[in-house]
Amino acid sequence: MALSDVKCRNARPASKLVKLTDGGGLQLWVQPTGSRLWRLAYRFGGKQKLLALGSYPLVSLAEAREARDTAKRLLLRGIDSAQERKLQKASAEDTFRLIAEDYVDKLKKEGRADRTITKVKWLLDFAYPTFGDKSVREIDPATILAALRTVEVRGRYESARRLRSTIGSVFRYAIATARANVDPTIALRGALIGPTVTPRAAVTDPRALGGLLRAINAFDGQPTTRAALKLMALLFPRPGELRAAGWDEFDFESSVWSIPEGRMKMRRPHRVPLSRQAVGVLTSLREISGGEALLFPSVRSGSRPISDNTLNAALRRMGYGKEEATAHGFRATASTLLNECGKWHPDAIERQLAHIENNDVRRAYARAEHWEERIKMMQWWADYLDELESKNQRVIPIGRRGESAVHTPSREFTLSPTSTVHQAPRRISQLPKPMLMSEDAGTED
Repeated sequence: MALSDVKCRNARPASKLVKLTDGGGLQLWVQPTGSRLWRLAYRFGGKQKLLALGSYPLVSLAEAREARDTAKRLLLRGIDSAQERKLQKASAEDTFRLIAEDYVDKLKKEGRADRTITKVKWLLDFAYPTFGDKSVREIDPATILAALRTVEVRGRYESARRLRSTIGSVFRYAIATARANVDPTIALRGALIGPTVTPRAAVTDPRALGGLLRAINAFDGQPTTRAALKLMALLFPRPGELRAAGWDEFDFESSVWSIPEGRMKMRRPHRVPLSRQAVGVLTSLREISGGEALLFPSVRSGSRPISDNTLNAALRRMGYGKEEATAHGFRATASTLLNECGKWHPDAIERQLAHIENNDVRRAYARAEHWEERIKMMQWWADYLDELESKNQRVIPIGRRGESAVHTPSREFTLSPTSTVHQAPRRISQLPKPMLMSEDAGTED
C-alpha cells in the first residue's frame, strides 16, 4: 500500500525496526531511536542491494519518489545507482586541485626549499582555471594542452615546459596513491614549442675580465655591493648563496665558508676555501656591516638580505649590459678560465662549483672533494685576478698544467676611503668592531 505524507509523519518507533513500503522498492525505515530513513531496495547483477536516499522529513515523500524513479532509470541503462554515487563522491575527493595540494604538502615534508615550493605553486596556478576542479580520471591530454597553451601564447615557452613537467609529477603522485591510472602528460611530449636556451652572459676574455675587476673596484655605490661583487669574482658561488650568507657560516681561523644545505641548489652542504684576498674583503666588510647577522643586509631591513637584482643592477650602473655580464656569469668565468689553464683537475673545479655528477654510476663512486687541491686552486685564482686587475693592464698567461703558476703579493682591498685591509685576522673575535656607515640613497637594494 502506497505511503502518504500523513502516514509518514505519524509513524511511531517500536522496539524493533519498522519498514513502511511505498512501492517500487521505496521504503521508510522507522528506527527504534525515532529517526525515519528512506531506503531503496533493488537488484543489480543478480544481487540484492540497498540505496540510502536521505531522512524524513528533510527528504519529503515526493522527493524520495523522484530519487527512486531516477535510480530506476539508471538501472534500465545498466548503471548501478550505488556505484555511480561512489564514483561521484570519489571524483569530488580526487580533483586535480586537491591532489596537487597533497603533492605540495609532500614536497614540504621532504624539506624542499621554500623557493622550490613557491615555484611549484606558481606553476600550478596556471592549471587550476582549466581543470583544477575536475577529477584526475576525467582529465585528458587535450585538456592539459589547453592550459599549457595559455602560457605558451605569451611567449613563455620555458614556463609552459615546466608546467607540463609539474602537472606530470602531480599525476604520477595520484597514480602512486591509487587515485589515477595514467599520466596524460606523456602524450604531450614534443607538443610544445621548445624554449631557446640563452646562457647567462659572462666575461671569459682575460683582458675584458681585468677591465671588469677595475670597474668593480671603482664602483661608487654601496660599499657592501662592491664587496659582494668582489666576492662573486673571487669565490664564484651562486648569487643567492652569497646574498643570504651569515657571519656564523665563516671560520676565519680555518679560512672556510660553510654553506648549509638549505641554501644550496642541490640540497647538500658546501664548503668554500677562502683565499687571502677573500678574507681581506670579508674583514673590511665586517667593519662596515653594522653588526648585522647577514653579510649583505637590505637597506630597508637588517633581517633580510639584499634583493636578487642588486648585483645585476650594479653591473648595469657600471655600464655592463645584460648581454655582457651578470652576477651568475662569474661562475662561467671561473669555470672557463680554470679549465683552460689546465692546472687543476676538472673534478676539483666541478666540486668548487657545487655541481653534481649527472651520471648515476659515476656519482655513486666519485665522492672525492679534492679539498687540498681546491685550497691551492682558489688562492691561485685570487692571485690571477689580482694580476688581471693590475694597473699596467697586461694580460698574464694562465699557462698549462705543469707550468709554474703566477703568484703575486695580495693586493689591498679598499671598501671605503678609511678602510684598507693589510692583513687578515685569524679569528672572528679579532675582527674590528662594527662601524656604521651612511647609506648611498642612489643605490638600488
